[in-house]
Amino acid sequence: MNSEEKTPVGVIGVGWVGLVTAACFAELGHPVIARDVVQEKVDALSRGEITIHEPGLAELLERNRDRLTFTTDMDELLNGARLLFVCVDTPPTYSGDADLSRVRSVVEDLSADGDHVLIMKSTVPAGTGASIRRELPGLAYVSCPEFLKEGTAVEDFMHPDRVVVGSEPEDSAAAEEVADLYRPLGGEFVMTDTSSAEMIKLASNAYLATRISFINEIANVCEEVGADVSEVARGMGLDERIGPHFLRPGIGFGGSCFPKDVNALKLLAGNSGYHFQLLNSVIEVNELQKRRVVSKLTKHLGPLVGKRIALLGLAFKPDTDDMREASSLVLSARLRGEGAEVVAYDPVAMSNARSLLPGVEMSDTAQEALAGSDAAVLVTEWSEFKEIDWTEAADRMRRPLLIDGRNFLDAGQLRSAGFLYEGIGKAGTGDESG
Repeated sequence: MNSEEKTPVGVIGVGWVGLVTAACFAELGHPVIARDVVQEKVDALSRGEITIHEPGLAELLERNRDRLTFTTDMDELLNGARLLFVCVDTPPTYSGDADLSRVRSVVEDLSADGDHVLIMKSTVPAGTGASIRRELPGLAYVSCPEFLKEGTAVEDFMHPDRVVVGSEPEDSAAAEEVADLYRPLGGEFVMTDTSSAEMIKLASNAYLATRISFINEIANVCEEVGADVSEVARGMGLDERIGPHFLRPGIGFGGSCFPKDVNALKLLAGNSGYHFQLLNSVIEVNELQKRRVVSKLTKHLGPLVGKRIALLGLAFKPDTDDMREASSLVLSARLRGEGAEVVAYDPVAMSNARSLLPGVEMSDTAQEALAGSDAAVLVTEWSEFKEIDWTEAADRMRRPLLIDGRNFLDAGQLRSAGFLYEGIGKAGTGDESG
């Protein structure tokens, strides 16, 4: 089918979600007009330049350049497409509530228009759609939350496990139009009301964050009682009622979604008069987990004043350059607060990290970061770290101590290379003999 025969799609905001949305709809054959308020970003994308690290995204943008138009002109967007996906950022405010100022700005631009369908992809509190609908009674409103994971966003978009479409009865025809855009992709459709669609996104992320904090607590208990959290998680995950997903312990979750959405749901509940005690614990556990590495280091090194600590990985997860709420931010600050020298390496996040980690020395390679260090901490499980020559690394370090914050590396291999290895929630951690 030619692009002229496909429904034009508008995208408002070309950050990570917006750019993936625009590129994937173009890949499906739709003409896409994407609007952003930052002229430099629009100019760069129009030239085919992309600064976001997301596997497969650059290739999609290059392959579909003839279907993609980037602009700062709202009138050009409104004239070119009826279906408008809102993909603007909703960061937390100082109170922890979602900052809807960018959403409000979009609504103001559309206030005099009644012919378009506003499709909310941005994560917003439940009730936002109803509020906008009251303000713009002539505008069709549909909630279609995104469930993309950084590092696999293109794959997630093109092969969704579910598509959630929320609307009120008067906008049911618009909701069907939105659903039709996604039908070629498969996945189960959840056609529901607007507030329920908004809650599905918040509840999903809060539940996944809860699983992570739970298994981190189990890992901490495993260290105390001599159990191996990997075996515990495997045994738990084989129960079909539980499943294996998000049962990998580590040094805490981060990124643009989990911390923000957990806080947003907690505050949404609180503002509605309900005290969501469980989410308070999820947040507390996650923050404490980022700091436990420091106690592991002091157990082996004593006071950290003057000690040189290498951080392997800075991004909040592999296959992304996103530093938002990354564990490395808290860990590096705590290490420097203890008087340690911190050196770091990440395959793709270095440019984003430099301004966020003042006083942290950046290395060009992992081996360079390890040279002369008293200890190393694996923070982000980049695949290239499995390829490090650990025997060489042990020879180059002042003391071959490694804290594996993701239980990612082969403990036996590290110990054979001469390392004192400690993981998270492992029986006998710190035993050089294995």
